[in-house]
Amino acid sequence: MSLLRSFPPIVEEQSRVLILGSMPGVESLRLQQYYANPRNQFWKIIFALFDLEPVEEYEERTRFLRSQRIALWDVIKMCSREGSLDSKIREEQVNDFSSLFKKYPQIKAVMFNGGKAFETYKKWIGFSAPENVTFHKLTSTSPANTKKYEEKLREWCVLRNLLEGATDL
Repeated sequence: MSLLRSFPPIVEEQSRVLILGSMPGVESLRLQQYYANPRNQFWKIIFALFDLEPVEEYEERTRFLRSQRIALWDVIKMCSREGSLDSKIREEQVNDFSSLFKKYPQIKAVMFNGGKAFETYKKWIGFSAPENVTFHKLTSTSPANTKKYEEKLREWCVLRNLLEGATDL
């Protein structure tokens, strides 16, 4: 089984919130796009948070993220895995978050898209640094998560609240 490699982050100087997945699935790796599986509800939820219909073009999706001051990355840089399930991830190596937070100190909140992203970050990086960043574990948008869309959307509203200033960013 060969090592799979994640994507570079989508991040800019104005990014305030960083959303972290675990590792792109098979379809995302094939297309070289974050959350490319049409059954994954990530893009539908992100656009719904702003009362918009999702756009189809990947470049427009990522442009929208950047315009909302949202950065996107994965906790895992490389791993081996058969299929797309997080439970199948082996030999994980994590991304360099120390360098990311140094380069983008304006990121004030990290949102984990699911338990695997959260647990991997906790295990390999921890929550002690940087001190001015808050961490939020959210329900995964993956089709493997059987929670209803409306429940996921309600939980993900914390992202919009953070960006609207309900919490200091």
